[in-house]
Amino acid sequence: VQLVESGGGLVQTGGSLRLSCVVSGLTFENYAIGWFRQAPEKEREWISCISDDDESPSYADSVKGRFTISSDNAKSTVYLQINSLKPDDTAVYYCALYSWGYYSPKNVRGCRNRRADWHFWGQGTQVTVSS
Repeated sequence: VQLVESGGGLVQTGGSLRLSCVVSGLTFENYAIGWFRQAPEKEREWISCISDDDESPSYADSVKGRFTISSDNAKSTVYLQINSLKPDDTAVYYCALYSWGYYSPKNVRGCRNRRADWHFWGQGTQVTVSS
């Protein structure tokens, strides 16, 4: 499985970006795609997730209302629309994939926010917000 992010860049405070995560090499049907970010000298932080097993996407409180995750299955791509950017949003943004088996119990299906649970990672894309 490969995940490739793109769309990062340098923007001013209040600006917007749309990040893309292209997924290839999938060999299973049950999975979630999530976005994380890591600012300099900070832990990698979960920010959003989407899966067919969940009723709706999920978001960290720090980005709720400003970030929107969506998917285009035909393009095998997951997007993260990020609006009203602030300097605190400056980080490397990563997408990740978590999968589970067809007979997996409910408690291991769907989105999760613990970094250690995720199986595959992209290389990241840098987002820098200037003040």
